[in-house]
Amino acid sequence: MSRDKGQFFETLAGQYLQQQGLQLVAQNVSSRFGELDLVMRQQDCLVFVEVKYRQSNAFGSAAAMVTTAKQQKLRATAHWYLQQQQWRGAARFDVLAIEGEAPYQFSWLKNAF
Repeated sequence: MSRDKGQFFETLAGQYLQQQGLQLVAQNVSSRFGELDLVMRQQDCLVFVEVKYRQSNAFGSAAAMVTTAKQQKLRATAHWYLQQQQWRGAARFDVLAIEGEAPYQFSWLKNAF
């Protein structure tokens, strides 16, 4: 997926999650370990959101694209981020899968891994 298309769906995901009551903290956080698509906050919990888009699930769902290797990179990047921010509260990993054509279908998997 192109960088512009990825940015579009990450922005769309951020807007969707804000409508669900989360606050946007950061977007596209990069470290030597990887990248966090969205960092959101829900009450006293930081939420690291991996955004995945698939036009069709003929070759697997968008959520299924978050492989074990990807999860390890996300964990390492999140750990680095938490240290940088000196965050001492709770944190979790969510996946927001976006599928289809507009109007898009959203599947929000809380505590995905």
